[in-house]
Amino acid sequence: TIHLAGDTITLVLTSMAVMYMTGRTPSFVLMLPFIFMLGVTMVAAPGVPGGGVMAALGILESMLGFGTLEKPIMIALHAAQDSFGTATNVTGDGAIAIIIDSVLNSNEVVAENLEELRVLE
Repeated sequence: TIHLAGDTITLVLTSMAVMYMTGRTPSFVLMLPFIFMLGVTMVAAPGVPGGGVMAALGILESMLGFGTLEKPIMIALHAAQDSFGTATNVTGDGAIAIIIDSVLNSNEVVAENLEELRVLE
């Protein structure tokens, strides 16, 4: 899994929830750079359970100002639903594989269909 879409979605939503819990309001101007940086971080994150949140702790602290109270909450929230993120990652990988396969094999399918039509004639 290279894209880790499930972890990215989870980390964005749970970080916004934790911000609301601590009395801060996430804004578009604050969250957009965080989402872009999180996308880069998730490519470098290991595909192990909890690896995404561990890789993201640095940007949670530096970009969103999470401290010793918020980071353990993020780890706990991520651990509680990590299986759903994994399911999203696997489904996304399957979709990407199907798209790439159909793009790469589209010429071969057309050629095979033409061969079948010639046989039928």
